[in-house]
Amino acid sequence: MTKADIIDKVYESVPGLSKREAADLVEAVFATLKKTIENGENIKISGFGNFIIREKSARPGRNPKTGENIEISTRRVLTFRPSQILKKTLND
Repeated sequence: MTKADIIDKVYESVPGLSKREAADLVEAVFATLKKTIENGENIKISGFGNFIIREKSARPGRNPKTGENIEISTRRVLTFRPSQILKKTLND
């Protein structure tokens, strides 16, 4: 599903909302999520799941093409953990 598909679904499900307003709404939600993640905050959406930012420490790695040993730098990664409700929906 793409962002355009999400906009179409919002447009279809909310009566009285124009396509442009649906697009603005979806863009605003994504912008808010992105800004929250950039600030290092976790996001919890009840009934859907949690977006959690984790710190990964530096570690040794290997270039698979050359076999050369390299250092993989410290970085932040975003993980998603689905809620129990979403898990149950997927498995029923």
